[in-house]
This record gives sequence, structure tokens and C-alpha cells, in this order.
Amino acid sequence: MTSALRIALVVASTREGRFGPVVARWFESVSAARADIELDTLDLLDADLPAHWTTDLAPRTRAFVQRLADADGFVILTPEYNHSFPASLKQAIDIAGPVWTRKPVGFVSYGGLSGGLRAVEQLRPVLAELHATTIRETVSFHRFPFGDDGRPLDGDGAAQAAAAMTDDLVWWADALRTARLRDAVPAGV
Repeated sequence: MTSALRIALVVASTREGRFGPVVARWFESVSAARADIELDTLDLLDADLPAHWTTDLAPRTRAFVQRLADADGFVILTPEYNHSFPASLKQAIDIAGPVWTRKPVGFVSYGGLSGGLRAVEQLRPVLAELHATTIRETVSFHRFPFGDDGRPLDGDGAAQAAAAMTDDLVWWADALRTARLRDAVPAGV
């Protein structure tokens, strides 16, 4: 690997009272020690996503899509709502379209009994349709096991899961970046 990889952390929930920012801050803190990635956190709450499909995007939405396009890979941080992922995330994926092509996607999920894993499993075929490569290893938080300090109660296990997922994400991001540069695949924006 020649330089640090740009990884976009996409915080998917836009609901009032959401738990995503707590998990995002934890993931940012465990990722900060890595010299092989530059993490760029993108919160869908700030993306100004349109309520319906359009190519006439607001400036903040265009900036959001451009930051996704600039990334070498992604980590989607998603809750599970009704056995699936949030509508805001589907809209963001669709609006950004080609920027996901030939890039890897890792997942950090949270929720009740399943820890958001049902949402992750439904995201895999959506991203496959856009020619993205999803990472098998995931980080999953069941029933919000965080303390008042904003850290997981099983800090070592969570950090190990994050390291395993990120190691795979870095391998794929490096390999796919090299291939995209070799084949001069357009960025999609």
C-alpha cells in the first residue's frame, strides 16, 4: 500500500434520539490509531437528501456524494429498523449510485437481539447490484451494550471485531484502488 486509504464512515440513521453518533465516536476512536486509513465521517442527517429521486441535488447533497466518490472504501454504520436498514440509507445509496462501484464496504451495526445483522444482510445484495464488494467481517452491537462513557462494555471484543473488519476493508480497498487506477475507471460523479 502506497498511502493511507480514504475510508468514509456513513452514519445511516436520521431519527431523533438515534444511537448512531455514540457508535460513530467509538469507531472513530478505535480507527484513529491506524496509520493506513484516513476516516471521513459522513452523517446522513447533514447530507440534505431529497425526499424523492432527482438528479437536481442540493449543494450539501452534491458535497456528500463527492466525499463518497473521493473515498477508497466505506464503513456503513446502520441500525436495524423492522428487520431492515433505514430508508435514509437506501436513498443515499441510490443518489450516490456509481460511486460505490468497485469499492469495498464494511459494516458496523446495532440493534436489538440481532445487533443489526438483518439490516447488514439486506444491504449486501443492494450493494452487490452497484458492483461494490462487501466485507464478510462485521462489527455488531446487540442491545446497545455501551456504558455512560460512550464505550462498549466489552471494549476488547468490540475493538478486536473492528480491527478484523478494518483489516479486511484495507486489503480490499488497496487492491481495488490499484485496479481502478490501472483500468482508469471513472469515479462516477
